[in-house]
Amino acid sequence: MHPSDKPEGERIAKLLARAGVASRREVERMIADGRVALNGAKVATPATILPHLRGVTVDGKPVASAEPTRLYRFHKPPGLITAERDPAGRPTIYAALRNALPPGSPRLMPIGRLDFNTEGLLLLTNDGGFKREMELPATGVPRTYRARTFGRVSQAQLEDLMDGIEIDGVRYGPINANLERRTGQNQWVELALTEGKNREVRRVLEHLGLEVSRLIRTAYGPFALGDLAKGQAVEVRKEELERFRSGLRKSSPVHGEGGSREAADGGRPVRAPRPPKRSSPSEERRPKSPPSASGNGPGPGHVRRRRPTDKRSSPSPTPRGRGKT
Repeated sequence: MHPSDKPEGERIAKLLARAGVASRREVERMIADGRVALNGAKVATPATILPHLRGVTVDGKPVASAEPTRLYRFHKPPGLITAERDPAGRPTIYAALRNALPPGSPRLMPIGRLDFNTEGLLLLTNDGGFKREMELPATGVPRTYRARTFGRVSQAQLEDLMDGIEIDGVRYGPINANLERRTGQNQWVELALTEGKNREVRRVLEHLGLEVSRLIRTAYGPFALGDLAKGQAVEVRKEELERFRSGLRKSSPVHGEGGSREAADGGRPVRAPRPPKRSSPSEERRPKSPPSASGNGPGPGHVRRRRPTDKRSSPSPTPRGRGKT
């Protein structure tokens, strides 16, 4: 096909994701199920090229034009599924969000997932394209966690995770992990990674012989959990979001439909950033997080490998014995 004969526009799946209908993968499933139509006729493929969404319906309802990108911070409590519905009937984040979000909030999609028993920061957006950008390992956006563990581990073992690790045939990329003050066989471990594979933190720590009794995500990129109460959601200020997205576009190798997945596919890895430094210890009931999103936290692709050391500038809360995940 001559370049001049190429239809103008973008794939319908991408347009619908950007409009906040669903994630691109979910839109593809909706199209396969015959739920998406154009001028009354069912859309046959997610690769359909359109210049706009006029005439497009989902479940018989017209699709509104894409709204400006919005981002929310949500403190997910443990015991919630990061999904719209659960076949087993367990409660989902959307049940909690009904009470947490102000009236008039757009339809939101989670950026990444947190396991049923994992708590902490969950970012939500109305922009499917931005969601995908944030989730791709190639963009190098760090996720920071704190894990309460039981067992024996050394800082040297944790430092080795910076070279990545393979567990049961699954290759995990670089993880920057720091051992915090311990009592007996109980300790908190802080980890920063840029990949976020399914149950990655738990599997890596269990591989090292540790039992994880509590796992908290404290930051995603420069956006921090801070003092946000469990079950509460707040919108990120437009200025903070735009400043972050501007830096993300400049530093990210991912553009358009494709994008590099070097870190996930064995090419040159994206190094995990150094976890943000906290100025003082926090109580176990409400763990402190890295500084709030103001452009001062680690940005996309921030790389900084710390030298091995067992000393920490500030102690962390003393764990209260071993527990179950």
